[in-house]
Amino acid sequence: MPVEVSSEEVSAVSDISDSSQSSTRKKIGFVSLGCPKNLVDSEVMMGLLNRAGAEITTDAEAADVIVVNTCSFIESAKQESVDTILEMARHKTGGRAQKLIVAGCLVERYRSEIQKNIPEVDAVVGTGELEQIIEAAGISLTRLEPPQDESPFKILVNRAPSAVRAHSRPEGEARAVKGRFSRAEWEGAIADLPNYLYNETTPRLLATGKTSAYLKIAEGCDHPCSFCIIPQLRGKFRSRHFESVVAEARQLAGNGVRELTLIGQDTTCYGEDLGLKEGLALLLSRLAEIEELRWIRFLYAYPNKITRRLLETIADHEKICSYIDVPLQHASGSALKRMQRGGGAEIFLKSIENMRSTIPNLTLRTSFIVGFPGETDSEFQELCDFVRAVQFDWMGVFGYSDELGAAAFLLEQKIPSAEIERRRKKLMRLQQNISRKGKQQLVGKRFELLVEGPSSETELLWEGRCAMHAPEIDGKVLINDFGEYESLTPGAFYSCEITEAHDYDLIARIM
Repeated sequence: MPVEVSSEEVSAVSDISDSSQSSTRKKIGFVSLGCPKNLVDSEVMMGLLNRAGAEITTDAEAADVIVVNTCSFIESAKQESVDTILEMARHKTGGRAQKLIVAGCLVERYRSEIQKNIPEVDAVVGTGELEQIIEAAGISLTRLEPPQDESPFKILVNRAPSAVRAHSRPEGEARAVKGRFSRAEWEGAIADLPNYLYNETTPRLLATGKTSAYLKIAEGCDHPCSFCIIPQLRGKFRSRHFESVVAEARQLAGNGVRELTLIGQDTTCYGEDLGLKEGLALLLSRLAEIEELRWIRFLYAYPNKITRRLLETIADHEKICSYIDVPLQHASGSALKRMQRGGGAEIFLKSIENMRSTIPNLTLRTSFIVGFPGETDSEFQELCDFVRAVQFDWMGVFGYSDELGAAAFLLEQKIPSAEIERRRKKLMRLQQNISRKGKQQLVGKRFELLVEGPSSETELLWEGRCAMHAPEIDGKVLINDFGEYESLTPGAFYSCEITEAHDYDLIARIM
């Protein structure tokens, strides 16, 4: 999607305000694809460019330089990335754009192949090379202005100490010896793994509005999941330093952010490489002390890393949303063993029971993979039975994607694509019915609502989210009655009553 940045965010980072210089500044447009972690990378690159003197634009036709930040997690994501690059290339061959830059995970996977096969691409920037975006865009480092003492942001010209200090988990080192991070099979990739981490001194331009923001607390992954190539794409697991995360959270809150969503490939491992025990629980407790913040949540929990202390921390702090996102991937013990994850339906049911008994009114989200090599009818049925038993609030289902470099690529008994899609649709129909019944039970109840603005579906409605809705991935609340208010303010919180429910979305009136 094209990245939109508010004028307030630009002025918060850029010290260049003379309108007469606007016509001489390079205009740079961004398209950010994939997950929130990738979006934060885009925000960092935009911040670096803006602080270096560039102007960020949402209009590709007006851009001198276009950056496409890509995803290559699964085949459909790679295809979307390639299609978007080709679409943006037309602005160079037949429009104003002078440069086309490709960034992100596709670069880590196909670095030398990209420019060879798409000659319109002028430069590539990997996930560990964000600071090189300035040079790639053709902006001279001599144009960088010194940081202003009163500004909460400072430009990173050289990599910050906290971004390069080596630290890792023992599990990651052991798995590296076994080849977990090897790129030997990837034609076009380089052997070096990304090791970059931005910190609190790195400028960002928020693409999520003034009220909500993602906060990346860690990068990379050490887990051995046989279906996944993210460890090769993003490198070993590495946590940002504790005080760096807290400092950035305070900066964001000071700039108007009220909803903070912590992200990382595995947030529940946070701090292990730094020698912290219960790092995520400690971090959440500290962030809950920031007065301006209203909602705090984290995404991407690993099942066996959800501790008693973490659950109690969520329950003890009103600001921490009663929300857990734990991608389980499957429920059959035999399928999970082939996925090199462990666990199973019985273990997961006990864990979920513990979550729900500890955290009142818990919202539970998960995701599953269907059609993994060797998945039998009975394994799939076990997954369906598990979903019926748990009654998840939110659930995503992905069809297995065969990826070169993943251990599962070498497995036999591949499931035909048509059967994978059939199973995906069946499981989603099951969840649709569960969701519909669950949402009906919310009718008549009152919730705190973050209003986001006019609905993208119709001008007759506005929309927002409650604490049960993570940004972008869950349903939404459509507002058809402003109550005593003549108008609503985007980014403000209101009390609402649910008046109607659909499969995933809710209808509400403002109280």
